Order: sequence, then structure tokens, then C-alpha cells
Amino acid sequence: MNKNKLDQLLLQNILQYASIGIHAIDRNRKTIIYNNTMAELEGLEIHQVLDKDILDIFPSLNEATSTLISVINTGEPIINSSQTYFNYRGHSITTISTTIPLYEGKDIIGALEIAQDVTNIRKLSDQLLELQQELKVTNRESRVIPHIKKYKFNDIIGNNKQLVIAKEIGMRASETPSSVLIYGETGTGKEMFAQSIHNHGARKGNTFIAQNCAAIPDSLLEGILFGTEKGGFTGAIEREGIFEQANGGTLLLDEINSMSLPLQAKLLRVLQEGYIRRIGGMKDIPIDVRILATTNQDPQEAIEKGTIRRDLYYRLSVINIHIPPLRERLDDLEVLSDFFINKYNIALNKNIQKLSRQVKDDFSKYDWPGNIRELENFIEGAMNMISSRDKVLNRENFISSNFILRYSNLETKLLKRLSEDSLPLLLEEIEANIIKEIMHKYNNNVTNAAKHLGVKRQTLQHKLKKYGRVQ
Repeated sequence: MNKNKLDQLLLQNILQYASIGIHAIDRNRKTIIYNNTMAELEGLEIHQVLDKDILDIFPSLNEATSTLISVINTGEPIINSSQTYFNYRGHSITTISTTIPLYEGKDIIGALEIAQDVTNIRKLSDQLLELQQELKVTNRESRVIPHIKKYKFNDIIGNNKQLVIAKEIGMRASETPSSVLIYGETGTGKEMFAQSIHNHGARKGNTFIAQNCAAIPDSLLEGILFGTEKGGFTGAIEREGIFEQANGGTLLLDEINSMSLPLQAKLLRVLQEGYIRRIGGMKDIPIDVRILATTNQDPQEAIEKGTIRRDLYYRLSVINIHIPPLRERLDDLEVLSDFFINKYNIALNKNIQKLSRQVKDDFSKYDWPGNIRELENFIEGAMNMISSRDKVLNRENFISSNFILRYSNLETKLLKRLSEDSLPLLLEEIEANIIKEIMHKYNNNVTNAAKHLGVKRQTLQHKLKKYGRVQ
């Protein structure tokens, strides 16, 4: 089989089995490519669409409303457009699509549309907005505060010096209306800090809304933030966004570094001007919302990598709070462990008193990539394994925590290997494995890995080459 035939076969398989819908038409509006995913999305069979005029297949469309025809007529691509419509089977679907013109030289010969089905995500986001609106109305009418856990600074456990400084900054920040940027790795308790700032400040009696910016596609996130007007896009209805719902209160934008740069620019404008405009709307709506934002990426690194706009960073980081990772506050391990033991004693009807000395030693050697959330999960898992008669959590209770087993068997394994291999070979293998783990932890960032290992960057690069991992 020659290369051209192989390339053609590969392309056909990619088009048919890709998880995104693909639809292409020629200059005469006839379909030339229509893959399985698009057929399932729109409730049609491929043979019903191929070589047919798109307006014959979709009679509800016309030259003005069809994105494929519009792109052919204007030559302008339509990027990440959100559409809600009824497919051929009468089911309402929501897609995020990109439509581009196809050129041969300078002539437009057709158009290609790539669509992703986000129907379920759209339903969930609509339900979230409706629930938040219902809670807002209910609270305003009955003055009843919903029974949702409200964290305060007293709930933040630990005496580590870095943590104490972070809490002090948070308490002072709660007394001001300024924006706050909270930086911490996953599992360090960023939302707990954000809630504490809100619940310690002047807005504590008003709404607190948290929105994860990484969980929802941008084209839907924009509508969630700013709201929509009927006719703003296909299928749009009139609905408040969370900026309006949080008016007078606090809005937490979680993982702000996951928001696209164009949406960050729109957010910056809102923060500067103090009003929002719904998607499809013409009216400027004043808002009074305190913004708290979190990032799990070092802010300066995020700016350098282009995941956070520099101007937005300056607007958000009037006050900066850095929450230390658990590996930098090992002196809090015992008090945190005792707290979680007491918590799950109540939840699981146990009477555990403490960790064994061996488990404490294992904990102190572990790097805790999942931070406090991981510690809590480990203790909860162990307390599910322990007998109700026992009072102390031992190594055997952490059967689901691989790191415990690794540490407990380490000495035996090393002694066995020394009887088979030389010490230099064994030390090289240990070093290679440690470097591999640390590089994975820092997403192959040599600078950060070298800093963690306490070696020069050049030294680590040399070792990576030595062990067959050229960066």
C-alpha cells in the first residue's frame, strides 16, 4: 500500500471514529463529509445527509441561520459558538461548534463544522443557576439561611508558621472590600479560606457563590457568569448570571487560571467598570460583588505561561494569600490527624484514639501530593478497615494506602536487593526512581523539580540524560 492510500485510509478512520461531530459541505451546500458522531448527535443516518442540500435535510434552517452557509457567504470563521436546537428525532441538544471556510487558493470551496455535544453539561449548569436563584428568592422571602457548611477561620486547623501568617492575612482581608487572590495546590483548602473571608466580613449575611472555572466550557461559563437574554444565541432564555445572583455578596472564581484569556478580558472589564451585560443584552446592569479568586498554579508562573492575563492578575491580587502545601507544614500532621480521627469516630461510630508511632513515621516521610484532602482520605479509609475493638490506627489498617505498604516493605526489599546487586547499582536505581516521581509531580518542569530535590538545574539535566530521560 503506497503512502497516499495509507494517508487516505487513516484520514477516513479518524473522521468516522472521532469523538467530535464533523460536517462539511461544498460550495453548492451539499454535504461531502458527515461522520458517525455527528449523525448520532443530530439523530440522522449518514446516507440521509451525504450529497444532499443542507437546507433539504434541515428545513428549519435558512441561509441566515445556517452556520455552514454563513461561513461560505462571509468567509469569516465562527469560533466556539454555542447552539441549542432540536435534532431530527425532536431531542433538544446543545453543542459548542467551530465552523471554518475551506479554501482552494483564494476561492472558498466549502465549509467545515466541528461540534462537541455539551447537552448534559448545559442541563447541569441550567439546574445550578435555577437552584441558586431559588435559594436566593427563598432566603429573601423567609430570611432563612440554607443549612450549608459555612467555614470560618477557626475551622482552619494547624499551628504552622506559614499557615498562621496566611490566616492573619485572610482575617485582615475580610475587613476590606478588596479583591483577594488565593494560591495553593489542590487539596490545601483554598475554598475554606475564601468562605472564611466572606463569613468574617461585612458581607457575611449576603450571598456567597463559588464557581469552578475549570469544570464548564468557556462558551457556557460566560452565560453562567453574566447571564443571558432571550435571543442572545440559539435556544437562549432570559436568566440572571451568578454576578447578579451574588449582588451584595461574594463571588469565588475557583481555578481562575483555567479560564480562557478572552473570557478573562471580559471579566477584567466587569471588575473595572462595575457592571455586567448579559449575553445578547443591550442593558448595562450595575453590580456590587466582592471577588475572591483561587489558582492552583503559581501566579507568576501562570503569567509567564499565559494562563492568567497580567492586567487581570493585578486587578485580582490586591491581597495575596499563599496556602502552604502539607509537605511544608509537617509539624501540623499530628493535630490534623487527631482532628480527622475525631471526625470519623463520630461518623463511623468508632473510638480510635491515635495513630501508631510507625504510621506517624510513615506520614512524616510521605510527600503528600494531594495535601490535606489526601490525609483525610487516608484516615477515613483506614478507619473503615479497623475493628471497632481497636483503639490505635496501625499500618495494616492503611491497606488501601499504597505508600504505607511501600514504606513498610522498603527495608526488606533493600536488603534482598543488596544480596543480588551491588550497592552503586542499587543507589542509581533508587535515585532514578526518585527523579522520575519528582519530575512527574512537577509535570516535567526541570527548574521546579531541581528546586524540590535541592540540586542545581544543570545537575538534574545531567542525571536525566544519564538515566535515559533527555529533556
